Amino acid sequence: MGIQRWQLRNVEPQIVEEAEPVAEVVESVIEASAPAVKRADVVSPVETNNDSEWWSLSDEVVACRQCELHQNRTQTVFGVGNQRADWLIIGEAPGADEDREGEPFVGRAGKLLTQMILALGYEREDVYIANILKCRPPNNRDPLPDEVRSCESYLKRQIALIQPKIIVAVGRVAAQNLLKTDAKIGEMRGRTYHYGESETPVVVTYHPAYLLRSPGEKAKSWQDLRMAKRVFLEA
Repeated sequence: MGIQRWQLRNVEPQIVEEAEPVAEVVESVIEASAPAVKRADVVSPVETNNDSEWWSLSDEVVACRQCELHQNRTQTVFGVGNQRADWLIIGEAPGADEDREGEPFVGRAGKLLTQMILALGYEREDVYIANILKCRPPNNRDPLPDEVRSCESYLKRQIALIQPKIIVAVGRVAAQNLLKTDAKIGEMRGRTYHYGESETPVVVTYHPAYLLRSPGEKAKSWQDLRMAKRVFLEA
């Protein structure tokens, strides 16, 4: 398809053709991926796992009325992917495309996220993708504290069911709410955090939408992915 991929071999990034500086590799992958990558076909949590807990949780999210966001949503966005995945990717909240399709990360940022997953050596359906919120905030504003609290139990139960070996928090809002901190994302990058009683490793990186707006930060995101892969391999 004419698309270059990042490849992780022995953790160090390599490209299929001649080696290039990291920033150039990231730039070429991101620019090529946005219009061309086909989103992997994935199925709903109910279809991939008959476990009654997934059924129950999915139904609860669909029927949720705990905050005002339910008034304007098209549909809830539960999450998608492998329910037994080693990798869990957590974003902020659904946008317009996600609200319409009922799946997280399906717009331009979603296509870039798919390339980030490919760079780790996985397909999109190999990981699980979820958001802090299950409904779209108006005009894509930041989630309000009460909205986050209303959805928090859903995400906690998803994490408990998946039992991932590593969590990647993409974006400031996701990282701050997941880790209960007010730190800036620049301060959170480059460190390993731990979530919950299982102390699941958490690595923070920039949101793909931010990378589309700020191409100068793309190389930093690749560094974060390399770090996440090292943490995963050492776990």
